Amino acid sequence: MIIVMKQGATREQLLAVKKRIRELGYKPHVIHGTTRDVIGAVGDERGKAVLQALESMEGVDNVMPILQPYKLASREVCPEPSVIELASGVSIGGERLVVMAGPCSVEGEEQLIATARAVKAAGATVLRGGAFKPRTSPYAFQGLEEEGLKLLDLARRETGLPIVTEVVNPRDVELVARYADILQVGARNVQNFPLLKLLGQQDKPVLLKRGMATTIKEFLMSAEYILAEGNRRVVLCERGIRTFETATRNTLDISAVPVLKEQTHLPVVIDPSHSTGHASLVPSMCYAAVAAGCDGLLVEVHNSPETASCDGPQSLRPAEFAATMDKLRRFAQVAGRQL
Repeated sequence: MIIVMKQGATREQLLAVKKRIRELGYKPHVIHGTTRDVIGAVGDERGKAVLQALESMEGVDNVMPILQPYKLASREVCPEPSVIELASGVSIGGERLVVMAGPCSVEGEEQLIATARAVKAAGATVLRGGAFKPRTSPYAFQGLEEEGLKLLDLARRETGLPIVTEVVNPRDVELVARYADILQVGARNVQNFPLLKLLGQQDKPVLLKRGMATTIKEFLMSAEYILAEGNRRVVLCERGIRTFETATRNTLDISAVPVLKEQTHLPVVIDPSHSTGHASLVPSMCYAAVAAGCDGLLVEVHNSPETASCDGPQSLRPAEFAATMDKLRRFAQVAGRQL
């Protein structure tokens, strides 16, 4: 249910409503609007009729049911688009597009620092890099783990770029959170509910990737797991879905951007690298994603793709990334955004 507070409702009235919601066995989630506050009461839907009585409390305007199965992610609870603020001052959502760029995997200090400096010079505002890598084959490169996290921290100190990196195992959440500015959930973990719950208890933004066979509804329900634990800073990432097509690694569902924009207030970014699997296709998908209304991009860049431990064929070289960013600025301007 949504409890809409009156304009001018006092802090004491808001706290009283929150207290009563808890007494009724529900969890209150406050969304502060520009003119009034809204409280989402989340819990067992079978007893939601008891919440209707909250309309009689001081400061309450009305009580309405949330129709979507995903409650806190829906625009019913928060009609205005959310903007996720990072400690570094970078924002995800709003007028300015965010570009997260870097290698698929952290392989060594020289590789990472060189790539980090190159993507920053080209205009990227977040450094991406995998320290833990879930792979289809158990024999493939799995990442440098904590050593990779330490190298990401070094790159952040060298460039000032905040870092986004994937957490694969629930037992590693605390470790990764000590280093990362944004915690990434990969496509294979989109319905790893114990992991999502733990991430919901962290005070760090979460980048949630859509699974290869995950519907939009399932995707938003996964986001709901994180939001329901108290972490409101969730960013959705469309990274391609599995179809019958073999010309690309996956099929980029570009229509997911406007669909998600209609259904949720959460920011939406696109991963053109994993969706296509071919570096030559990445620039055009970047431009298309911006035209579709995305809030940012997650692009793989490697200073030497031919020697990359994984995903070299889909990684842009620094010069290619710089050229893409130059052209992307013009697309952003047409779309009413800026880099």
